[in-house]
Amino acid sequence: MPYVERDGVKLHVERRGAGELELLFVPGWCCASTAFAPQLEHFAESCAVTAVDPRGCGRSDAPEHGYDIPSLADDLAAVCSELGIERPVVIGHSLGGMSAVELAARHPSLVGAVIGVDPGPLYSTPEATAVYSSLAEQLAGPDGENVRRDFARAAVESETIDEDARDAMIETMCGVPLRVAAALMHGVVAWNGAGALALCAVPMLMLLAYPAKSNDAWHLLPLKPDLQYAMTVGSGHFNQLEVPKQVNAMIERFLETVVRKSPLFATA
Repeated sequence: MPYVERDGVKLHVERRGAGELELLFVPGWCCASTAFAPQLEHFAESCAVTAVDPRGCGRSDAPEHGYDIPSLADDLAAVCSELGIERPVVIGHSLGGMSAVELAARHPSLVGAVIGVDPGPLYSTPEATAVYSSLAEQLAGPDGENVRRDFARAAVESETIDEDARDAMIETMCGVPLRVAAALMHGVVAWNGAGALALCAVPMLMLLAYPAKSNDAWHLLPLKPDLQYAMTVGSGHFNQLEVPKQVNAMIERFLETVVRKSPLFATA
């Protein structure tokens, strides 16, 4: 089943592998499932893996509305319901990490664990809010296309990423309708990440790239004291593509030492 439909919106999904553990991969702002290509290939050998193209992105429909983070989370819940996915470990990159946290907050009985791969700001400082607010307005402005391309290049630029993969990711991000790109950024600004994080009762790992910025322990541990941290070495924001062996090993360790021992997983 390559598509799941929610309220008339078709969401493209890729499903492969098999195993007792379900992994649900959620790409970031204006990205598609290709953002997790190394992880899908690796974990499909031992787990059931599913990747979603968020609404407006990749091969999913691009409706006029529904780009706030709660709506994106409800899309993920619909995918799980339609495909019969129970207690998945939701692995989200960037904006996808924010959607994963919101999913765990809104649907606490659905999620088994959350892994944020260099997620967007879960605790938005005034400085971060100002930056994303300005970016959202610029994306909606007359020079939005250039703003979007510059932002995409800056996000993907790294000496450790394969040049072809970098260029493909930039084109994916710039292939999304500009109205969707702006609406998604407005959704980032409007989201109450601190409130959502405080409601999350499931095991959670933040797998960060340097610098951690607003997602450091100072901001997040008071909201979720059992939150675990890891940081990749020699990578930028797309660390899952730049240093996939590091990322895969950290995910595997979390699955083995935390998720598989969790009472939530044991009762799934």
